[in-house]
Formats: sequence, C-alpha cells, structure tokens
Amino acid sequence: MTLQATVSMNWVDTVLGAAERQGVARTDLLARAGIAAEELARERWPIDHITRLWRAAALMTQDAGFGLKAGQHVGPHSFAAISRLLAASPTLRQAIAAVQRYQRLISDGGRFQAVAGAEASWLVYHPRQGSLAFSPHQIEAVLAAVVSFAGWVRGLPVQPLVVQFSQPRLGPLAGYRAAFDCPVRFEQAFSGVLLANAVLDAPLPRADARAQRLHGRDAAARLAALGSGPQLAQELRAWLLAELQSAQLPTRAQAARVLLISERTLARRMKDAGLSFSGLLDQARRELALAAAADGSRSLAEIGQSLGYAEPAVFWRAFRRWTGCTPGQWRQRQDVEP
Repeated sequence: MTLQATVSMNWVDTVLGAAERQGVARTDLLARAGIAAEELARERWPIDHITRLWRAAALMTQDAGFGLKAGQHVGPHSFAAISRLLAASPTLRQAIAAVQRYQRLISDGGRFQAVAGAEASWLVYHPRQGSLAFSPHQIEAVLAAVVSFAGWVRGLPVQPLVVQFSQPRLGPLAGYRAAFDCPVRFEQAFSGVLLANAVLDAPLPRADARAQRLHGRDAAARLAALGSGPQLAQELRAWLLAELQSAQLPTRAQAARVLLISERTLARRMKDAGLSFSGLLDQARRELALAAAADGSRSLAEIGQSLGYAEPAVFWRAFRRWTGCTPGQWRQRQDVEP
C-alpha cells in the first residue's frame, strides 16, 4: 500500500480545457464524471478523480485521439512554477532531470525513468494508478505532453526517434503522426519516448545558471510544502488506516519509503507540522478499534492482534486510555444504545 497519488489542478485544467475545445462544457463533464463542481476549489485531486474525468471526456467527445490532443496543448502556461526552471536548464537532459525531481508538483500519478544509451536515451513513463485503472488517454496525453513541452524548452520542435505504448492503439495512425512525427509502436513492454542524445545534450537557448538556482529553490520549497502540514497528516492517516486494515503494523521508515524521502526528512517535516508518527498511529488504531468493537463480529482478542498488539493486556490498556472503559464494556454500551 502506498500513499494516495494526487494531481495538481493544472493537470485537471488540461483535461477540462481539451474537452472545452471540443465543445464539452466543464459543468457537463464534471457531472458525467460524478465529481461535484466544488471539487475545483481543491489544491490537488486524488488520482481516481482525474481518471474519472479522463474517462468521461473520452466518452463525451467520442474522440479516439482526445489524449493526444490534450497533451499537445501542454506548454509553459500549463505548469508555470516548473516551466521557468526547465527553461533555465543548460540542456534538455538536465531539464528532464528537474522534471523527475519535481514531478509531484504536477502529479505523482506516475514517474519518469531515464535510460541512457550510446546514441539515444529512453524516457520511460511508469503510471501509478489508484483504485481505478488509468484511462489509456491519460498515458497518451503524458507522452504527447513530454514532446510538446520539450519543444518549447528547446525552442525547436522535438522529433523523437521512436514512441511506444504498452497499450493498444486507440485511434488512427494520422493522430500519432501529428503528435510525434516518428514511428509509433503499440503493445510494447513499456510506454516511453526515445530521444537522440544529440538533442538531449544540446545547449538550451534560455539557459541561465542563476535563474536555474532561483527557480530550483522555489520548486524545492513548493515540493516541501506538499509534504507538510494538514496534507501530510491526511495522507499519513489514510495510509496508516489501510496498512492496519491489512494486518500490517506500519513504521515511520515504511512511510518515508512510500513518500520517496528519507526517514530523517519525514521526521523533520512532521516536527515542523507539529505531528507525531506514534500519535497518528495511535489515532488510527483507536478509530479502527472502536469501529471493530462496536461491530461485534470479531473477538476482542482478534481485534487487538490485528492492530499490532502482541498481548491482549496491552490492547486493553490502550482501549481504556482511549475510552475510559474496557473493550468489553464499550461493546456492551454500543449494544444498549438506541
């Protein structure tokens, strides 16, 4: 189990804008996706939200090339915070490294892997879906966006050597030629873009070391803010509940690994936010214990063991601390309450 992936509202706007260009109003699209309009006020969306949005957009537009077209419109206006950093990078390869480092500012619903070769290098995309399987349009949009954004950073159109997808072809080949202008393969081992090393390592026209440092610090601060405060508490709480429900006793080291940060960094962020891992774990155990005790379908000893208490007496003491009574007394009270 990992912490739930989320996406920035910039990426949400990319989907909404692509649908609007084809005559689908955002209110109608949100309704078809089963998402309340109030959700647009959030800072980020759960990954399953935007998957529903992609599915609804493909259905309402009836366009097999919807994802490709959405990705082709991605440019500096789409992700202003990271666009400035990429433009100031010395080379396209280093700009891609910055994307890998700060990708969560856009979305952590996937990750990029660079695989260097003698003449060319692959940029492989590994999607990280939620409980819903990704729409194939999401994958096509990501690779189309990579090529479009790379062209903006470079100041010249970028022509990959090869583009390939792990999924079947969705639409006519003409749509893929318009997006990539290179051979495109389907049902391959991975999805990715193959770029010549000469393109990746050529100097960029707006390279600026000072601007790169300034924008890098800004991106790092924004990234740190995503993993702090209320959002960090919310993500950790959801992860702790899921781990406990799968009969796993979660640790701070495991949480740091799924957040892709060091345990020391997680400890510092939690301290800055006034959070305690043991406190959050205790709260998650309490929530699950009270619900299970009230349900009555499992023995109290089984409940304590599933929550990581090696001895019933330790579970009993924790339960009394939470409620002022024993698990058995709590269960009796729930039985008599109307």
